[in-house]
Amino acid sequence: MRAIEISKYGGPDVLQLTERPIPEAGKGELLIRVHAAGINRPDVLQRMGFYPVPHGASDLPGLEVAGEIVSGDLAGTNFQVGDKVCALVQGGGYAEYCVAPVLQCLPIPHGLTMIEAASLPETFFTVWSNVFDRARLTAGESLLVQGGTSGIGVTAIQIASALGHRVFATAGTEEKCRATEGLGAERGINYKTEQFSAVVKELTGGRGVDVILDMVAGGYIPQEVDCLADDGRIAIIALLGGAKTDLDLAQVLRRRLTITGSTLRPRSVAFKAAIARQLFEKVWPLLESQRIRPVIYQVFPLAEAAAAHATMEQGAHIGKIVLQLQ
Repeated sequence: MRAIEISKYGGPDVLQLTERPIPEAGKGELLIRVHAAGINRPDVLQRMGFYPVPHGASDLPGLEVAGEIVSGDLAGTNFQVGDKVCALVQGGGYAEYCVAPVLQCLPIPHGLTMIEAASLPETFFTVWSNVFDRARLTAGESLLVQGGTSGIGVTAIQIASALGHRVFATAGTEEKCRATEGLGAERGINYKTEQFSAVVKELTGGRGVDVILDMVAGGYIPQEVDCLADDGRIAIIALLGGAKTDLDLAQVLRRRLTITGSTLRPRSVAFKAAIARQLFEKVWPLLESQRIRPVIYQVFPLAEAAAAHATMEQGAHIGKIVLQLQ
């Protein structure tokens, strides 16, 4: 099969088209003929040498795919050979065939293309796990999304808005701010020209937001603490702004704040399977009714994976970048 491998750590040009043996599905796994694979920030970090591959996972990049089931352990499932699915995987997505744990596979929502379906798993699993499970966003509460036009941001805004929450989002241009509002954010905040904490406090009558989904960290943390409501929670999923910050712990104590974080890739199949069940029950109907729609920025053929990574690193995209294989 054709696949994209990381020939050495470095820039996008280290992604090389190669041939690999077709992997074999083991117990509890399915072999998927991949039609499309999503591009995600962790793929870029892996390519640069900053995101180690978990033990036993494929060294090929790619954490989400959509395609059709070729073979595998179908016992006790509702799947059959030939069914179209999307899946969260630990690696190996940039290839014509990929193995996925059956419990991390979901049927493609009715009405979605393979390309759209390939853009779902990594961001939807991540958002649900961090915003709704870990940070416990509940009815009547509000959410601030940092990086509102990233794949994660687009997903978080749409899910939270569709479930009835007030949502605010930050972005780096006026165009991107308006895009977040089109997705369901009450207000897009330009972090280059506005102090997001001041805007959030003004919009919430000084109360602040209940949950912040943060992929920046670093110098953002003090502002985030400032615009959290009492008992508020920050869920950190990336460190684009750095791993160190100044933190007023007195505020954390006095206002009962929670700062947490997680990475999804190393978690167990059982952990991810629980998220998959929640998504199928609560979010897949929103996709099928088109209350949530995948946002695809650009599609590249497999052989142009390097160009896809370069596009992501340029940071102009709104939504997801996807590789098309079939």
